Amino acid sequence: MKYNEIIKLNNELEKKVNSAQYSIAIISNIMVHQSEEICEYFLRVDSINAKVLLGEYDNIVQGSIKFKDANAVIIFWEACNFIDGFHYKVESFSNSEFESIIEKIKIEINLVISNLEDTSLVLINRFSSLIFNQFSLSNNRINQLVERLNIFLEDRCSANFEIIDIDKVISRLSIKSSTDLRYYYSSKTLYSIDFYKKYFEYIKPIFLSKTGKIKKALIFDCDNTLWKGVLGEEGFENIKIYKEVQYLALQLAKKGVIICICSKNNPEDVDNVLENHPDMILRDKDIVIKKVNWNDKVSNLISIAQDLNIGLDSLVFLDDSSFEVGLIKHNLPSVKAFQVPSQEYKYGLLMRKVSNLFYIASQTKEDVQKVQFYKDQLQRDKERGNIENIEDYLKSLDLVLVVHIDDLNQVSRIAQMTQKTNQFNLTTKRYTESDIKKLVEDGSKTVISISVSDRYGDSGITGLSILDNSKSVVDTLLLSCRILGRNIEYKFMDIIVNFAKNKDVRVLNSQFIKTTKNQQVSDFYEKCGFSKIGEVDDSVQYNIRIDGYKSKGIKYIKVINGK
Repeated sequence: MKYNEIIKLNNELEKKVNSAQYSIAIISNIMVHQSEEICEYFLRVDSINAKVLLGEYDNIVQGSIKFKDANAVIIFWEACNFIDGFHYKVESFSNSEFESIIEKIKIEINLVISNLEDTSLVLINRFSSLIFNQFSLSNNRINQLVERLNIFLEDRCSANFEIIDIDKVISRLSIKSSTDLRYYYSSKTLYSIDFYKKYFEYIKPIFLSKTGKIKKALIFDCDNTLWKGVLGEEGFENIKIYKEVQYLALQLAKKGVIICICSKNNPEDVDNVLENHPDMILRDKDIVIKKVNWNDKVSNLISIAQDLNIGLDSLVFLDDSSFEVGLIKHNLPSVKAFQVPSQEYKYGLLMRKVSNLFYIASQTKEDVQKVQFYKDQLQRDKERGNIENIEDYLKSLDLVLVVHIDDLNQVSRIAQMTQKTNQFNLTTKRYTESDIKKLVEDGSKTVISISVSDRYGDSGITGLSILDNSKSVVDTLLLSCRILGRNIEYKFMDIIVNFAKNKDVRVLNSQFIKTTKNQQVSDFYEKCGFSKIGEVDDSVQYNIRIDGYKSKGIKYIKVINGK
């Protein structure tokens, strides 16, 4: 796609994307003006309403002060331009001059990190010597400088920083295609338009993750997708297992990605392969849902999303058939569908690309146990269908909530829930780990989390409320989709109100901010007895007098205070 086409499409998307604006500042010591529209376009395509703000040329420290309140900051800090002509002058410096330059950059790095310590997300590129040092056989000074600064950067960066290996982006294109040295020498414009397209494609999963648009489930067809060959025609003995792909899928499962199967096949034949084929890497225990039948795959994918209680836009589907992939793209455009390449050697690369759609910055205990969580939930749903009285079923679960207040050990999981939970989420505010840690440490807000367990198993940390202490406002209230349907939300409201009461709060304020995915909770506060006091655009404000709150009186859920 040409640059002028990107500009045109970006302008069109600006009018269509109606989510809250997400500000991204780009600060640099080179000219990066072409990055603005490309960054906005790549994010707006996925409904992130990005607005890019460009810092002044070669003013990184000052820019880090100016843009510290942006939602995100991206830093292009090029070693070749530490001083004018650095890349060809560096070998002529005395040892003391060389060391003083390194110390100067270290001081500036510390200042930038300090200035951006409260910024939700900062992406900084690793220092690189690749462009101007590609022919060097010796370990020269620019290599030494870059290596030392990268070690310093990795040691100093806090949790809100993501360090980007820019050499990987350059390698996808080649040095020649990533740069145009004519423009660098004339105007300090180092990178090409093609580079920026690859760069923002590469880092986009980070923004998808931070804004709650990360994918959750990876769904495989079977024939020529999990294995080479058609099982029903060639038989158990003659199919060839795609081991590389399955190992990569298993790694995703261990990180919390939900693995499912959607295949037109005989279910007993697929079960036989999963259980008995000696080369299979994925086994039945690794797969949450199997829709193996002769129904159309559109219906099966809809059913999988419903069974998992997640949106269709959380699904990624892999199939070898161009017909099936085209059918999904036409009928379920929010599902990311990929056609498996006919050449096996290309399939592993596709899987690595697909894996980025499930990017998470850090892994939690809940991620590791997610397969079992969902299997437990499916068992609950199965038993629920056999009981006529829903209250009798809920009483039989032996539900237990453990309440945690400002638990710093849960920071990763709490941030992850704000980024991934969309349906039962009253305000859909997104927080990073550094945001949550700061809230707890400075005392501006109280973070209440709950873990849920029953006789089927432990669902982990699956509920969150953040209370603004100064305004007596429920800033955030959310529950993971896998614990819905058990009236836990009403018991959680009891916990929130009792906490506020113990803090001598007389009136508790709250709000519902409408999104495309949270309509199921649009009247939740009214169901809890809150009064509507105002409405502006997609935001509805509520309050309730603490002494007037009436609990639902749910007695079959036990509440325990955590340590």
